[in-house]
Amino acid sequence: MLKRLECVALYTPNMEASVEFYTTLGLTENWRIERNIGEGRTWILVGLKFPDEKSSELVLQNNPELNVTDIELYVEDVRDVYQSLSDRSDIQWIREPFPTESGHVAVMEAPDQNVFVLVGK
Repeated sequence: MLKRLECVALYTPNMEASVEFYTTLGLTENWRIERNIGEGRTWILVGLKFPDEKSSELVLQNNPELNVTDIELYVEDVRDVYQSLSDRSDIQWIREPFPTESGHVAVMEAPDQNVFVLVGK
């Protein structure tokens, strides 16, 4: 089911200062997404690439409502994984699958209380 660690996403209140800091450490900006979260506010996500092409990404995000560290795990099909695991009483689903720009996402809490964001098609 789980294929790889896609990224670790960190909250930052100052996106540009954080991007500048991490790029001085050798990461490069790979992509940027801006989402309207209402009331004239925009949520920015920036994907930072490591020099090692096989590495996962570091993602920065500035949504104050998501002031947590996200561990994103890649699965081939988020909806299929959700269906396969939805009957398990030891998994708490925080968010059922929903569409994004690149596929689908679901958020689960594992039995050890760690939270994972599942990403994929």
